[in-house]
Amino acid sequence: MTDDRQPFQHYRSRHFGWRCSDDGRVATVTLNRPEKKNPLTFESYAELRDLFFGLQHASDVRSVVIAGEGGNFCSGGDVFEIIEPLTRMPAPELLRFTRMTGDLVRAIKRAPQTVVAAVDGICAGAGAMIALASDLRLGTPAARTAFLFVRVGLAGADMGACGLLPRVIGQGRAAELLYSGRAMTAEEGQQWGFFNAVHPRDAVVSAAQALARSLADGPWFAHTVTKTMLNQEWAMGIDEIIESEAQAQALCMLTQDFKRAFDAFAARQSPNFEGN
Repeated sequence: MTDDRQPFQHYRSRHFGWRCSDDGRVATVTLNRPEKKNPLTFESYAELRDLFFGLQHASDVRSVVIAGEGGNFCSGGDVFEIIEPLTRMPAPELLRFTRMTGDLVRAIKRAPQTVVAAVDGICAGAGAMIALASDLRLGTPAARTAFLFVRVGLAGADMGACGLLPRVIGQGRAAELLYSGRAMTAEEGQQWGFFNAVHPRDAVVSAAQALARSLADGPWFAHTVTKTMLNQEWAMGIDEIIESEAQAQALCMLTQDFKRAFDAFAARQSPNFEGN
């Protein structure tokens, strides 16, 4: 069997910023249309989707940070480059679009890398869904997260919101946000479990990168298993959960990282994980 993995350290993006650490393990995606609060276009949606699907085959990147430029995370779909054209599309084209946006969430979830969102300022619509799809979220006191689909006459059921949001913040809180479209404050986000932590505006990206680095330098294969099980076990019963985790953990026990951790503990040293 051939190894189809590819290095992504030197990936060239057309629609957003992409930067990797020197060793390629930590990548940072920066949404960079600050003059409009970093909205998405048809093209940037598609490139983000393709990037995260491609990262399933990355040989170097182990963690990804998603951030926005200019004091905001992402304002969602661009009003004039997405919303206005959608009002003129027939049903089959609309379905192709909504499936494509859902594929972005699916791609982030399927990527083996841990994905950390650094959320500042406006985080709305599709931007809120990118943050929600991430594995971990750090915010700033200025973060305002809004699943505002109802504000434009649409259902709160968009890109998986009705399934994902209740699992993170609870059914009642999710229902309120999805019915009202109001913004969740940073304080609410932290109290409700949406944000893992809140940092000052000038420190949130560096905090996200430090968190991503700690994960990238950890037992990376084991982290990929944890992410897979977190996603898969939503639809399982308790018996299936316990058996699936027994099989997954036994697999992790075959890795050299497991042996490295024991050897380091026995020698009273810190383990040097290599992800295999």
